[in-house]
Amino acid sequence: MAQYKVVEKFVSINGEGILAGQLAVFIRFQGCNLSCSFCDTAWANVADAEFTYMTEQQIYDYIKETGVKNVTLTGGEPLLVPDILKLLRLLATDQFLHIEIETNGSIALNSFADISNPPAFTMDYKLPGSLMESNMLVSNLTLLTKKDTVKFVVGNAEDLNRSKEVIKTYDLTTRCHIYISPVFGKIDLEEIVDYLKQNCMNGVTMQLQMHKVIWNPNKRSV
Repeated sequence: MAQYKVVEKFVSINGEGILAGQLAVFIRFQGCNLSCSFCDTAWANVADAEFTYMTEQQIYDYIKETGVKNVTLTGGEPLLVPDILKLLRLLATDQFLHIEIETNGSIALNSFADISNPPAFTMDYKLPGSLMESNMLVSNLTLLTKKDTVKFVVGNAEDLNRSKEVIKTYDLTTRCHIYISPVFGKIDLEEIVDYLKQNCMNGVTMQLQMHKVIWNPNKRSV
């Protein structure tokens, strides 16, 4: 069996996305290929981040022991994890589970298309303020479906303008769910609302990270 570097596993509520407020099991993997200016899990991305080796069967058994249906695979960047397809294919055999993968938008999604009962992707589009936009694989935007989500994390007016441009260019409102979320503490929330109103951005949902409202923003495993 494969061995996966798991830095966190816990049950909490989904803090964002279409299942915000619902219970979920989180599996966080070590390592990421990007270094966003606003990253709130940078501690998990470094090579010496503390982790526990788990096999795909151990991960599945842990998930089942919780009794929770929603599963979020996150990181870091879970799609970079060696043998991630083995884990995804195992999880896909369980029709009870709803699998969501949080991915940073730089990893091709087409190699995951042949999984039966495929996971839902919540894909970031990194805006200029992240300093990582050049890493975006825009071809991914044409592969998303109604079960998937694109998340734009905005920190300033330039980010808002770029998010609108990407949404329009790739006709995202007809393809998938779209969320705009503030960089925590970096942009006035009213500015986002006013922007959505002024630009009549139908089909776009503004969201706050619930877990940062409920708990200390730096608290882990929540």
